[in-house]
Formats: sequence, C-alpha cells, structure tokens
Amino acid sequence: VQLVESGGDLVQPGGSLRLSCAASGFIFSDYAMSWVRQAPGKGLEWVSSINAGGGPKYYADSVKGRFTISRDNAKDTLYLRMNSLKPEDTAVYYCAKHENWRSPRGQGTQVTVSS
Repeated sequence: VQLVESGGDLVQPGGSLRLSCAASGFIFSDYAMSWVRQAPGKGLEWVSSINAGGGPKYYADSVKGRFTISRDNAKDTLYLRMNSLKPEDTAVYYCAKHENWRSPRGQGTQVTVSS
C-alpha cells in the first residue's frame, strides 16, 4: 500500500487549496477512504470520509460546509477541496483507507493558514 499526498501550501485565511492523494498497491475502488490531519502539538483528527463508490461523504463538524472530499477511481486518486481556510486548519494532512485512518501511512502534506 502506498499513499502519496500533495497539494499542501502556505495560504492566507479565507483562501482555498486542493489536496490530492495518489494511491497504489491495492484496489483503490474497493475501499472507503479518509482524510485526517494533525496540527502542531495535537493528536490525529479525522476530517472526512468517502465510500468506495464515491457516494456517501462524511465530514467533521469543524470542516463541514468548507471542505469537499471526492475521488476518481479511474485515476486511483483521492481529493480534498478546502475553501474558507482558517488558521486552525493548519496541520499535516494525510489520506488513509478509512479502516486505517488512525494509522496513516503516507508522509502527509503540510497546510499552513496564516497571514
């Protein structure tokens, strides 16, 4: 299993980013996937999940209405569109199979929201 996150950046409050997660080594379309994040000095926080077929999507209250999870099973890629970013969204973002969201395997991508 390999998951490679990308798209993180330094952005001003109110800005937007789209994160990507390229998956390989497993049948991506068979698995529900999640985004999780870890802010400096804090524990891992679940952010959002999407089922294997791209249907039901779930969000943490802290990001609901601002973040959108999606996937392209033809490209084995998971996405997270983040709008109206806040300083408290600053964290390293990881993707993971939903069943393993507490133990993400990738290197993550850094999102910093600051003016």
